[in-house]
Amino acid sequence: MLHWIGQTLAVTALNLRTIPQRVGSSGVAIVGIAGVVVVLVSVLSIATGFTAAMGEAGSPARALVMRSGADSEMTSGVSGAEADLIRQAPGIRRDGQTAATSAELYVIIDLPKISTGTAANVPMRGIEPTTMITRDNASIVEGRMLTFGTNEVVVGRAASGQFANLTVGSRIMSGQNAWEVVGLFEADGGANETEIWCDARVLQGAYRRGNTYQLVMARLDASDSFDAFRDWLTANPQLNVQVRRETEYYAQQSRALSSLIRTVGFGIAALMGIGAVFGAILTMYTAVSTRSREIATLRALGFDASSVVVSVLVESLALAALGGLAGGLIAYGAFNGYQTSTMNFQTFSQVAFAFRVTPQLLVLGLVYALIMGFIGGVFPAIRAARLPIPTALRQL
Repeated sequence: MLHWIGQTLAVTALNLRTIPQRVGSSGVAIVGIAGVVVVLVSVLSIATGFTAAMGEAGSPARALVMRSGADSEMTSGVSGAEADLIRQAPGIRRDGQTAATSAELYVIIDLPKISTGTAANVPMRGIEPTTMITRDNASIVEGRMLTFGTNEVVVGRAASGQFANLTVGSRIMSGQNAWEVVGLFEADGGANETEIWCDARVLQGAYRRGNTYQLVMARLDASDSFDAFRDWLTANPQLNVQVRRETEYYAQQSRALSSLIRTVGFGIAALMGIGAVFGAILTMYTAVSTRSREIATLRALGFDASSVVVSVLVESLALAALGGLAGGLIAYGAFNGYQTSTMNFQTFSQVAFAFRVTPQLLVLGLVYALIMGFIGGVFPAIRAARLPIPTALRQL
């Protein structure tokens, strides 16, 4: 066994030392694999960033109350009387007589994207004065909070960076309505930062919604107060509502698009991977061909065929690892933190988010590169082990 290990290490070291002599063919394999890893990691970073933006919008200590059967805010409806009743439920955090709840209205307005100038569906949320204690992750970072009862709005940081006319001091025109931007807010990088917030009562009048809302947001005493809060509401015959944790709601909202992006990403990577594998195969066949005499000489001296197989596979894996590392670094440098926005198909509105090239994605890219390298090295390795010794030695 020790003898075989020594042989294998010797042949492998020889192969690796000769890589610089074949820089052209080796470079083709490295570049091909790096390209596949760049595409795979960058596409999956879109899904990771979108999922993170939706996930960071939620807290297990907040609950959403919507009409029973609604799958999103857009299809929900809660009357003012129902909102008042919801505020009486147990488990809600209270500041004196004030319940940490916010009855909210949700509409879509058209605004041009800064990058393209094309119109995009931007969510506008009507809120109440209690919203900032209910959504305790939100804070004003520029300008000031809106004055309720007026046409003032505050804008999420991500929305301000993606859509036109959303800086402090700007005015937004939506139909016959004009809204003045007086502040920017942050919400831990979550999907709420894509929204525009205004007074719910003013928004009701502007859109002729009467005394109705889409949902009621409630901040609970604690995360484990959820069951008592939900059971009280669903058992009340005056209400026809469903209650969901905010984290659960946003996870469901992100699932469809994230699954689509991942499916497309793996599909593209699989197709490109086929080309990269053929590139690796050609590279390793070339390497075996140019070293056929050396391999035959080693075999004649008593080196085991399996040592030759392992050495060729290690060389292929080494080239693949270089390609995987290069592709991961390129993807990280080019895409990590890149800000963009996309359509949330559940609400038909834009969600701004940043690409996230995580360590897990980099490891996945490297593993995929090694798989391609292994497949690309198997057949050349077998050919190297089967080289007829007498025929190869005649070339000396």
